[in-house]
Amino acid sequence: MGKAMSKSQIAAHIASKFELKKKTAVAILEEIASLAYREAPNSFTLPGIGKLVLVQRKARMGRNPATGEQIHIPAKTVLKFRVAKAAKEAILGAK
Repeated sequence: MGKAMSKSQIAAHIASKFELKKKTAVAILEEIASLAYREAPNSFTLPGIGKLVLVQRKARMGRNPATGEQIHIPAKTVLKFRVAKAAKEAILGAK
């Protein structure tokens, strides 16, 4: 496995692919990110990649692994990313 692309590498690739200035490509990436943050409570979809959704977790009993003592874990809201079927098939191959 290679190294993950950095934000500037992604911006450079987009800028060269669509003949934009790198500054414009960075602005587009930042706007997509801020839009995702703002719309996450309503679920935010990047077509062909996946969806950001908020999920409510119920309260439950857990166990402290160090002491074995049972503890109460309160209910909370968590953010999840659900990968699109098209992305799974493109990356992993169709079964």
